[in-house]
Amino acid sequence: MKALVLCAGLGTRLGGLTRDQPKPLLPVGGEPLLGHTLRYLAHHGYRQVAINLHFHANAIRGYVGDGARFGVAVTYSHEEQLLGTGGAVKRLARFFADEPDFLVIYGDLLIDEDLASLLRRHRERRAAGTLLLHRRPGANSLVRMNDEGRITGFAERPTEEERRALQFEWVNSGVQILTGALLDRIPPDQPADLPRDVYVPQLARLALYGHPISGYRCAIDSPARYQEAQAAFSDGRYRPVRWV
Repeated sequence: MKALVLCAGLGTRLGGLTRDQPKPLLPVGGEPLLGHTLRYLAHHGYRQVAINLHFHANAIRGYVGDGARFGVAVTYSHEEQLLGTGGAVKRLARFFADEPDFLVIYGDLLIDEDLASLLRRHRERRAAGTLLLHRRPGANSLVRMNDEGRITGFAERPTEEERRALQFEWVNSGVQILTGALLDRIPPDQPADLPRDVYVPQLARLALYGHPISGYRCAIDSPARYQEAQAAFSDGRYRPVRWV
C-alpha cells in the first residue's frame, strides 16, 4: 500500500527549534520524528511512501535516503513553492493512480494508532475519505460527525465566538485514507488545502467519514507540544515501533 507523509511545511510556530532543521527531523526519544513515522507506516503495510519536500529538503533526503533502513521505498516530491496539503496530494496523482485507497499523514505527528482498523472501517463504509478524529480543546480543525460516523461539517481556525456557537466535538487528527474519487476532485496546478478546498466543497456529494482515535497522537506544532511528545515517549504513553 502507498502513503504520503507531508513534510514540506516551514514549522514557524516552533520558533528556534526549526530554524536550522525541518520539523520532521526533530528528535523524539533520540530519533528524528520522521524515523518513527516511516517505521510506523511500514509496520502497518504501507511500504511505498512519498514525502513532499520544501523547507530543508536536502536534510530530509540525507536522513531518509531511499527509505530501505525503515522498511519502505521512498519517492520524493520537491515543491519549489508550497502546494498545501491538497496540492501535495494532487501532484502525486500518478504515484497513487493504481491504488484504490491511499494514506495521507501529516509529518509532525507522533502517533501509534492502529491503521488496520482505520482502513477496515473505511472500506466497510465504501467511503470516499475517512479521517482519523480526536478530541482536543482549542484545536483549529474542527469536525462534526453524526451518529453513523458520517462527517457533516468542518470549521477551520474558528474564532472563539464561532467555536462556542458551533460546539463541534471532534478534531481532524491529520491522518486520512482517501480514494481516487476524492483525488479527482482536487484542483490541479495550484495550491490547495485538503479541508478547505477538497472536503468542504465535496461534503454533500461524496461520503466522508470520521473514525475516533483509540491510540496516542501528538501534533508537534509548538514548543509545548514538543515537550509533550518527549514526555509521552519517556513515560510509555506512546508505543514506538521497534521493528518493521
